[in-house]
Amino acid sequence: MTIPPVPAIELAGVSKRFGAVQANRDVSLSVPSGSIHGIVGENGAGKSTLMSILYGFYEADAGEIRIGGEPRRIRSPADAIGCGIGMVHQHFMLVETLSVVENIVIGAEGGPFLKGGLARARAELAKLSSDFGLAIDPDALVGELSVGLQQRVEILKALHRGAQILILDEPTAVLTPAEAEQLFTLLRRLKAQGRTVILITHKLREIMDVTDRVSVMRRGEMVAHLATAETSPPELAEAMVGRRVLLRVEKAPRRPGAPVLEVVGLSYVDERGYETLKDAKLTLHAGEIVGIAGVAGNGQSELLELLAGLIQPARGVIRLDGRILTAAERNPARLRKLGLMHVPEDRQKTGLVTAFLAAESAILGYHDDAAFGPGPFLSPGAIQAHARAAFAAYDVRPADPALKTAKFSGGNQQKIVLGREIERAPKVLLVGQPTRGVDIGAIEFIHRRLVALRDAGVAILLVSVELEEVMALSDRILAMCGGRITGERVADAADERELGLLMAGVGEAA
Repeated sequence: MTIPPVPAIELAGVSKRFGAVQANRDVSLSVPSGSIHGIVGENGAGKSTLMSILYGFYEADAGEIRIGGEPRRIRSPADAIGCGIGMVHQHFMLVETLSVVENIVIGAEGGPFLKGGLARARAELAKLSSDFGLAIDPDALVGELSVGLQQRVEILKALHRGAQILILDEPTAVLTPAEAEQLFTLLRRLKAQGRTVILITHKLREIMDVTDRVSVMRRGEMVAHLATAETSPPELAEAMVGRRVLLRVEKAPRRPGAPVLEVVGLSYVDERGYETLKDAKLTLHAGEIVGIAGVAGNGQSELLELLAGLIQPARGVIRLDGRILTAAERNPARLRKLGLMHVPEDRQKTGLVTAFLAAESAILGYHDDAAFGPGPFLSPGAIQAHARAAFAAYDVRPADPALKTAKFSGGNQQKIVLGREIERAPKVLLVGQPTRGVDIGAIEFIHRRLVALRDAGVAILLVSVELEEVMALSDRILAMCGGRITGERVADAADERELGLLMAGVGEAA
């Protein structure tokens, strides 16, 4: 009789409550050693809370954790690290002003003399880089690295601390497709060496491509444990949401109106003196969605920020409703009054103040509206009432605007920003990464809202690193590479391969 191997991780009856919110309820989970195990669920389903319990950020109210068959009480990340558990968070835990090797040794300096610890870490870093194909300059400043390389530092930090179990929370939310594929190659290599990986992601295609098994959470409970080879994206989506989910965007043919936003010769020079946006030209009509296709870092962010008034152009003209915007009008507050609203790419850095109450984040930029109080005085009751209505309309979970914004999952934070901007009756809506870190049910909801806005005559400029999303939502697609718009295609006739070539700078230039 063959004795089955001991699971790497077992959770039995784990529960966790935050005030009135039951984040996890009687959750049980078994993850085999040397496997890649996916965990999926809607925003607020309890996935991140469960993993935070496993990593020691929270302690469970009830239940048991077993690592390698042994019961363990994990009360801190230090306890988790001692159990061989490492975690790479969606928002990285790095000090940007320190070097790679300095970040690697933080919290594991190896004694009172930092020089010796750094030397040992440097040698270990070289070995790990070689073993796992994670080449990186140990002396590079973390703040100057790409997002993909910063994630690499987080993984190396966990491996340096001896992680045999690696938890990744939405690891591809900020990665380009090429970086995501490099990550999956690494995960397969970790699995081949006997390490165990837990992957939290909203992207069902990734679950199907890289995991061995997948567990589904809904409203704080585990509702399914499935072999990946025996399930499908529609089945997983239905288990996550509790109903059938439309995995494609349905929209009527566009009926474009007059030009609303026009850009001619728009360029931007950054603080290093680099021209990161070069002579951009585009026209956005009422009642259409124009998508920007491009690998992150090719000028899309600068284009959005220029149009939103967050930065100023080196040259070029911006027209709104046929009128050239003056320098004084090119600021976010003035543009909002003119009907141009903005959903920023990075909700935490630009869209929210996470230390504020969620009700306060729901009115940022619109706090001088008379509906929220007379003169300079704000009415907490009016703000709370507004937020409760918005949270109900956008299914924000938990539906408690009195909680700090930081207490909400990334997807629910995104819904707060989207609701705030969409409900202000925009003429023009600039949307950056609308579904980054958002679950499948919320993606369907957000896509329907954007299409409904377009059908109501709103002009929408969409930037997304998800080419599939750009192709599904857009009426017209502009490709960008190296700060230039390299081509335009009607979405219905767009070809993914051709767009990929334009995104790589191969093909005509606009």
